[in-house]
Amino acid sequence: MTKSITVLLADDHELVREMLAERLGNEPDIEVVASVADAGEALEAARDCAPDVLVLDIDMPGRSVFEVATEIRKLHPSARVVFLSAHLTDQYIEQALEVEAAGYLTKDEPTSRLIDAIRAVARGATHFSSSVSERIVIDEHGAHLGRDHLTRLRLLTQREVEVLGHLAQGLPKKSIARLMNISVKTVEKHCDHVMEKLDIHDRVQLARFAIREGLSQP
Repeated sequence: MTKSITVLLADDHELVREMLAERLGNEPDIEVVASVADAGEALEAARDCAPDVLVLDIDMPGRSVFEVATEIRKLHPSARVVFLSAHLTDQYIEQALEVEAAGYLTKDEPTSRLIDAIRAVARGATHFSSSVSERIVIDEHGAHLGRDHLTRLRLLTQREVEVLGHLAQGLPKKSIARLMNISVKTVEKHCDHVMEKLDIHDRVQLARFAIREGLSQP
């Protein structure tokens, strides 16, 4: 008898998590061994059950799902990671590829595509949504974003990315200064650097860029 593919699910939306667990559990060759609400819980569960495949929602509160995926794969090098996200941004795709994800699916995909992905990655293949595949190149160096999709966020420092995120939420500079515990003058300097590096000199266009890159979430 063929061994079941053991799967760990992590999604902070309980209804989504339960629906997926039930649907996957109906497959004869798939066993859901853990179902958790955030990346930190996923790490703890992975220590105990050593799943074959991890299905991780990208947008969860708490620890970075990418950092945790890296830690889990250090513990269990054979584990395969499939990311799920409602947001298709070059930044997320790039981070997923950097941690050697075997798959990346958008949440508008039918559950049958996730099942296909789990089976594919369990046998050593990769599986990406078509909207993800068209942005990446797979060659002798592995999977990476195509040159046309290299995110310009790489040009920014972490502080500049943080300022950009606050701008995308529509916060005034005084509020940003208070949140970041820096002066308004320093915020203005960060804004100037962001606009210069991205070659975007209009606040509306800057906000649109940030939203595309998934930085507008509070």
